Amino acid sequence: MEQFPEILQNAKSWLTDFFDPAVKQEIQELIEKDPESLQDRFYKNLEFGTGGMRGIMGTGTNRINKYTLGKSTQGLSNYLKQTYGPDGLKVVIAYDCRNNSQSLARVVAEVFSANGIQVYLFSELRTTPELSFAVRYLNCHAGVVLTASHNPPEYNGYKVYWTDGGQIVPPQDGEIIAAIDKLSFEEIAFEPREELIHIIDKEVDEPFINASVANGSIGARGRDQFSIVFTPLHGTSITAIPEVLKRAGYSQVTIIEEQAEPDGNFPTVVSPNPEEQEALDLAIKKGEAIGADMVVGTDPDSDRLGIAVRNGEGKLEILNGNQTMILMTRFLLDKRKATGFKGDEFVASTIVSTPMMSVMAADYGVDCKTSLTGFKWIAKMIEDYPDQDFLGGGEESYGFMVGEFVRDKDAVTSTLLACEIAAEAKAAGSSFYQELLKCYVDFGCYRERLVSLTKKGMDGAKEIREMMVKFRENPPASLDGSPVVRVEDYSTAVATDPRDGSSEAIDLPKSNVLIFITEDGSRLAARPSGTEPKIKFYISVNAPLDSVSDYAGVAGGLDAKIDRILAELTLD
Repeated sequence: MEQFPEILQNAKSWLTDFFDPAVKQEIQELIEKDPESLQDRFYKNLEFGTGGMRGIMGTGTNRINKYTLGKSTQGLSNYLKQTYGPDGLKVVIAYDCRNNSQSLARVVAEVFSANGIQVYLFSELRTTPELSFAVRYLNCHAGVVLTASHNPPEYNGYKVYWTDGGQIVPPQDGEIIAAIDKLSFEEIAFEPREELIHIIDKEVDEPFINASVANGSIGARGRDQFSIVFTPLHGTSITAIPEVLKRAGYSQVTIIEEQAEPDGNFPTVVSPNPEEQEALDLAIKKGEAIGADMVVGTDPDSDRLGIAVRNGEGKLEILNGNQTMILMTRFLLDKRKATGFKGDEFVASTIVSTPMMSVMAADYGVDCKTSLTGFKWIAKMIEDYPDQDFLGGGEESYGFMVGEFVRDKDAVTSTLLACEIAAEAKAAGSSFYQELLKCYVDFGCYRERLVSLTKKGMDGAKEIREMMVKFRENPPASLDGSPVVRVEDYSTAVATDPRDGSSEAIDLPKSNVLIFITEDGSRLAARPSGTEPKIKFYISVNAPLDSVSDYAGVAGGLDAKIDRILAELTLD
């Protein structure tokens, strides 16, 4: 540790009497016996990223524990008082299935109450979309959910929601972070005022479930003939999705028993992430065995959903987030078109999601707004454009939001909407898959692929920074033979045409993202993750599709094109 004296000093600051004896003993042992682990725990403070603050649970400033969450909560309490005044403040807190989420949620509630703030704490685990809903339903000034979404079991996290029910965005995020950074750990008020902590459950559950059914239901035919296999992947959606489907009229719902019990160790999967094929293996096996029409899986806090539907050969095939988003959005557009567009509608997506969203929306004459990665930006659009009507929106990472009653990605309502689309299609002699292919015929066949590279620890963070520097200093001149005609650097908010050096401003907040667009419409995006120790590369290619019968050949050609682009990039 001699080469990092500031890290050692940071660690020793946790040896005062303010910290629990067990914490002090652990740090002393790390100093004496495991400097490498000590370095990783104290080389930085946990930061707010695209999905709040996430990290490995344990002792240290770079870990999730009662002190790091307590400090964040104390800073948020100070900021709420500064913004709204000291009286009448209210917050709502939810937590998911992760290990220690319940006890950490209690710590957060106690710190809020110690600061004189009324706290509404869910009695048991609840979904993230219900927390977002509860902020506005209970007229709270803020909300917090304890979750690490789809991260591995050793992680937990802390997501902050503002008065509108959306996650914090500028200027609130920077101001809250500044309020937190000003504090020392010794300034955390840990002594609770129990009379300010109110336990809630059904009084919010019922309105949320009713709103989910109302927003996700379209009166589809054939609900009682539509077979669904559902897995919550040991997460919170077991508290909402089965009931929502039941109330909407779906009677053939098979729940994967091995994954129905909430469990923060996620014993049946490598990763509780519906983006991963392996996570849905049990559900797909069951779906094939019983001849189910659709398989649905959700992540631990129930904001992401993955679905598998019958493909052209009759096999269950997992769709990616872009595909699900496209068909859901088209369905919402068709639904509004049937009643008549008013001219104020908009849909939303993100800069790393499929460009097909903008192409499709333009065909309907509807505005498609594109944001930075993260649903907090889509929720912000609802506030930024109060005179426009938000129909729905999504992102490639398996998230979708239907309407504005929830201000975050919502796997509860989106699951119902996906089932409605599929049940209606089946009743009409089609299928979810066939309707997706029709979208490709109408708007072009788009294929996307995500490559994620994990780079852990202080060295990994440095490597990710160096990779982004390399792409900025030595950008690709072409992708699969098509010249790059536009480079979007969101760190400077400038887009450049490398052919003549001309440039224009990007009207979005700055972010560490690079996007390269070629003459033939191919796209490559590079972006460090805001929630995991990863750097992500998003590739999108497209080609015309004349008929559904041509899909296999066109899709295969586009997949081969992506393979060639990846070979050129030599990522490692």
